[in-house]
Amino acid sequence: MIDANYIKANLEQVKKNLAKKGFNLEQSKFEKLYSNRKELITKHESLLSEKNIISKDIGLLKSNNKDASSLLLKVESINKEIDKISKSETKAEKDLHDYLLSIPNLLDDSVPEGKSEDSNKIIYETKLQKNSLSIDHLDIINNIKLSFNHDVTSISGSRFSLLFKDIAKLHRVLGQYMINYHVENNNYIEVYVPLIVSEKSLIGTGQLPKFKDDLFEIKNKENSFLIPTAEVPLTNICNNQIIDLNTLPLKFVSLTPCFRSEAGSYGKDTKGLIRQHQFDKVELVQIAEPSQSNDALNNLVSDAEKILINLSLPYRKVLLCSGDTSFSSSITYDLEVWLPSQSKYREISSCSNFLSFQSRRLNIRYRNEKKKEYPHTLNGSGLAVGRALAAIIENNINDRNEITIPEPLQGMMGSDCIKIQGK
Repeated sequence: MIDANYIKANLEQVKKNLAKKGFNLEQSKFEKLYSNRKELITKHESLLSEKNIISKDIGLLKSNNKDASSLLLKVESINKEIDKISKSETKAEKDLHDYLLSIPNLLDDSVPEGKSEDSNKIIYETKLQKNSLSIDHLDIINNIKLSFNHDVTSISGSRFSLLFKDIAKLHRVLGQYMINYHVENNNYIEVYVPLIVSEKSLIGTGQLPKFKDDLFEIKNKENSFLIPTAEVPLTNICNNQIIDLNTLPLKFVSLTPCFRSEAGSYGKDTKGLIRQHQFDKVELVQIAEPSQSNDALNNLVSDAEKILINLSLPYRKVLLCSGDTSFSSSITYDLEVWLPSQSKYREISSCSNFLSFQSRRLNIRYRNEKKKEYPHTLNGSGLAVGRALAAIIENNINDRNEITIPEPLQGMMGSDCIKIQGK
């Protein structure tokens, strides 16, 4: 969340910035909540100060064996008033906090203005090689047949996948290769994380309260959800902690299934591996000193890019415009992989700097000399496994009905190609 004091001191600037995301900061509501809390805090402090003065007078009277009963009654009255004020102050604090939770993050000055992806800025784009084949990855996958019929919708419904034989193996190997690369070459700490997280954890990273419809809630476990991304448990590793400055940046990586309801996307990408309710993803999370977070973002994007380069997949790097930047993000670079069957680039990684937006919500701090400050958090996919699999299949199918396996994966696959020939 954004610091309330910063909003108060820079109200017009904040309003203009948030308007770029399409968010209308209700100035009168914010100012009322802010001033109400401040007035109660001031009144509370004034009563405590008055109580301390009277308590000293009581001590002086008692030391001189004089009657202090009237002052003791006064203290009793003040205590009752403090108790009443404290309850009002707690409510006022919660009301302001809840409103702050609804406010998106401020945009970095370098983010281009725009309402949709049409205004995103292309930073880099691979020169595409001509390929006469343009076959949908799902059609290729479906050619790997078994001796019995199989229909995933009869098991789980739509937007789930069954993968078999070498395609299933390639999917597994892809995830293994990605996480190994980030651990061995980019110095990330591998973490095994829970796939179920609390409502509080999701509030901390910004998925709640705004995006509840996109989540799978667990009915028999109160206030618990399946993770939409490993970003949630990875960032929450440091919640309510004070981190030693010398340990920054912290770099975590995890390979997990992710679960999303895809609310509002019905009719889009319903076939294939592009938009699934369940998908595997390698997630990169960094917690960095604020002065280093711009460099950390560039490094994180480069870490994800390197996987695409190593797999020889055509891609482009895009700076998202204001209207396409997520609720919690200050600046986001998307990496998009080329899918020949669609003749378009599709997102395979989204790398963001959240500044202190998440660390404030999660109460993550670091000790800088004698002060405690909020670090910046960053994350990105390194990469989405299913989309990488789709891209490899579509870009590497040849006229011999073979999928050429990218060189870094051949050792783990035990082959340089997958033959698509039915049984």
